[in-house]
Amino acid sequence: MKLTIKYFASIREQLHTDEEVVEIDADELTVDALRRTLAARDARSGEALRMDRPVRAAVNLEMVTGGFVVREDSEVAFFPPVTGG
Repeated sequence: MKLTIKYFASIREQLHTDEEVVEIDADELTVDALRRTLAARDARSGEALRMDRPVRAAVNLEMVTGGFVVREDSEVAFFPPVTGG
């Protein structure tokens, strides 16, 4: 399936990109499975998207949990939790 992946804040800085289109060999998969698949590509992705790091996700502009099922032509965004003071 074809997906548009967007990265924000420190994740974008680590990956040196803000957006990419990827082809995943699956009809559907969860956000967590997608994150693991992307993290397995190389060391930089592995560090930015590692599963023990707090990362939020949105699919088609809706905040979702890791168990949310992603389908063809979705836009998936990954970003660290926002903090402020």
